[in-house]
Amino acid sequence: MEYVDLSGDTYVVTGSTSGIGKETALSLGRLGAHVVVHGRDEKRGKEVVNSIQGTEDGSAELRTADLSEVGQVRGFAEEVRGSVDSLDGLVNNAGGWFSEGRLTPDGVEYTFAVNHLAPFVLTGELMSLLEGSGGDVITTSSSAHRSGGHSFDVDSVTSVDGYSGFSAYCRSKLANVLFTRELDRRFRLADSSVKANCFHPGAVPGTGFSRGTPLPFRIAAKAASALPEPVVSALFSTPTDGAETPVYLIADPSVEVSGRYLKACRTTDPTEEARDDGKARRLWETSEELSGVSYGLTG
Repeated sequence: MEYVDLSGDTYVVTGSTSGIGKETALSLGRLGAHVVVHGRDEKRGKEVVNSIQGTEDGSAELRTADLSEVGQVRGFAEEVRGSVDSLDGLVNNAGGWFSEGRLTPDGVEYTFAVNHLAPFVLTGELMSLLEGSGGDVITTSSSAHRSGGHSFDVDSVTSVDGYSGFSAYCRSKLANVLFTRELDRRFRLADSSVKANCFHPGAVPGTGFSRGTPLPFRIAAKAASALPEPVVSALFSTPTDGAETPVYLIADPSVEVSGRYLKACRTTDPTEEARDDGKARRLWETSEELSGVSYGLTG
């Protein structure tokens, strides 16, 4: 990708102050793009912006928002619409694993709100910018979606009774795949040139993702990240590895896939549950009901 020129292109990368999101933003900046960096930590966000500004052609701006609240997601989208005229790509990367069950101020289970509902809302709110340039919508999912049997009715995602951090995370990652497939289906019905894909980034220790995981997992992740780089690379994916697929989807001009789930820059089949069109439509309807956001795309 080093010879690709993204000068004049604009991308939004959520959760780009650390980990995979940061590496994705830096890579796009090195290719000459203008990157809207998103995070909650302003200091780290400014560091990423300065790093991109220090490249030969790239430029960047910082937008902060708490993506657990629908109102803040919509406010973030409004700031983006007021700052750029078109959008060549949106990387929905922000997310996490949260051990304690809690509801957002909107009454939605927190993991579902951050990992799925925020990408649903943000994508819908930025649709006009994406359609203007035939952009890409890329969402970070996970092989954790393979833990099946998850419901997406309103009651199941507005309660924390019997909460399991693992189950909630797996459900949200399944939602990422279902959202991508349903988004693509609706794009095709609308004859839109926007492409939607999702990907598994690999197991990446020491990223912001691990902040909400159980203590033993956090200790193991910290220990792993402290190992010599050759050892870490042999056992785990690095943030740079995790960023390869979204950068590939954006920057490789030969890529034509849409509605697919990728791993290591290659399309692969998600689970049968993740290919359930009926479940995807129910998730879409639940997301509309919870957020009040409607794309105006025919179902």
